[in-house]
Amino acid sequence: MEMAFSRGLSTGWMRGIDNQRLVHARFGKKRGVFVGEVTRVQGARVFVRLASALKPGDGIVFDAGRPDEKEEGGRVYEGQSPRLKVQSEVALTFGHGAIDFGRVQAGDRVWKTSDPELARRLRQTFESEQPRFQRPVHAEVYGRAGLKLTLLLRDQEGHLARLDSTTPLAAAEKQPLDVERLRGQLGRLGGTPFKLGRLENHLEGAVMLPVSELNRLRRDAVAELDRQRAEPKRWQADLRFRPVHEIAESSPANPQSAIRNPQLIVLVRSLPQLEAALTSGVATVYCDFEDPKKYRDAVACFRACQSTIGNRQSAIFVAPPRIFKPGEEWILKQVRSCDADGYLVRNYDHLRFFADCRRVGDFSLNVANAFAADYFKNQFGLERLTASYDLNGAQIEALVRAAPPEWFEVTIHQHIPMFHMEHCVFCAFLSQGTDFTNCGRPCDRHEVRLRDRVGAEHPLKADLGCRNTVFNARAQTGAEHVENLLTLGVRHFRLEFVNETPELVATTITKYRQLLSREITGDRLWRELKLLNQLGVTRGTLESR
Repeated sequence: MEMAFSRGLSTGWMRGIDNQRLVHARFGKKRGVFVGEVTRVQGARVFVRLASALKPGDGIVFDAGRPDEKEEGGRVYEGQSPRLKVQSEVALTFGHGAIDFGRVQAGDRVWKTSDPELARRLRQTFESEQPRFQRPVHAEVYGRAGLKLTLLLRDQEGHLARLDSTTPLAAAEKQPLDVERLRGQLGRLGGTPFKLGRLENHLEGAVMLPVSELNRLRRDAVAELDRQRAEPKRWQADLRFRPVHEIAESSPANPQSAIRNPQLIVLVRSLPQLEAALTSGVATVYCDFEDPKKYRDAVACFRACQSTIGNRQSAIFVAPPRIFKPGEEWILKQVRSCDADGYLVRNYDHLRFFADCRRVGDFSLNVANAFAADYFKNQFGLERLTASYDLNGAQIEALVRAAPPEWFEVTIHQHIPMFHMEHCVFCAFLSQGTDFTNCGRPCDRHEVRLRDRVGAEHPLKADLGCRNTVFNARAQTGAEHVENLLTLGVRHFRLEFVNETPELVATTITKYRQLLSREITGDRLWRELKLLNQLGVTRGTLESR
């Protein structure tokens, strides 16, 4: 398993939550099997104390603990014996010029990344004309003298082959087609992916058929079953909900009426960002804080600003953590206790827990077509839906054509969340604790970024359950699609901030206001703010960059 592909085996969460042990963070690529440790380097020979078997021809890599730099490695050219034994110190040599021995030091860990002998043995298990695994098939035989024999052959997945003999059955004077004789002929399935399982003989009376005809029936039935199994699976849409054309017909007769006052919704992740958004005059804000205890302060800040400005149409929504597990209802209760105007729901547990509240569906509900939109909007009574981040610009436009555009809000500015993880980097590297009960919550005091192989630094955020989210280092924008979306009737556009300063938040809001009022173009906006010009996670699976 380690040689096939492994970044290191682990017991995971089977022994409970221990963020100190879950991820070693020494490397993030395939390593294979741990071989041992370098003890010394002499000339063109590297001495290694072996922890596992090694042999000439194996490929190894020297791990100096700096995976972001080029690592030395190559195939073992020569050792002291055909198989280099465990616990012995062996001198390894390599092909000329394969290793820069000046970069290999005592203490470097050695990993076996390639084993040609093992690869050859594994290939032999699947690179063969003869199938290694045969699936049982069920056979049924029907007929009587004067009529054709009918053979039914079906597999466990419901594929069925039905064939009739070309000649009728004849009365048998001796050696009739009994179960034993039928099994002897129909069971000759060597060289096919099938083996004969249950056989049902429904022949009436003592009858016979030429062996050559039985063999033909068997071969043709197997070929037909093989053909059916090779076909793609056929799926049928669940049409319990309204057809797409009915959903589209519920759109406003005049979509232009919906674009007179497009609304800018701003999601913030800190109180300073919230204050900057409110100072900029944003009416609807979403708060997605690492610690929901701060939602009370956010709501109080919002209410104070609301009373000063006197805008009763404004609203503050707060977001529960994206991941929910049984037993964590206390987190949702804490979120709800802030008395916000509504909640940004991310999963089915949120839909149920906040059922009696104002709710907007977040992108994680993965609304990517009109059927899903109709389901969430009307089954759960959501105010709006966030279009899936998997959709590119053209696909979002198709979505708002297929369903009422006022159902949706489109995120046009964000740091894409790259992945969520149960492992807490804050706990593992900024505390001695094992989980949120004893880590001291370093995430409340520190900012952490993960630097990738090209030097980009991706912001990391933790929620109350200590789950981490890594966001793309660079904010992206769908500004160039806004004009088309406005024309189609979309009037709710979201900006999401992660670690921007209050000053940058205010500047960004101003630019997007100018975009919605058509004072500047989308092209000018993304160039001035130095953003990545892209809507959604990708530009589309069939489009080149």
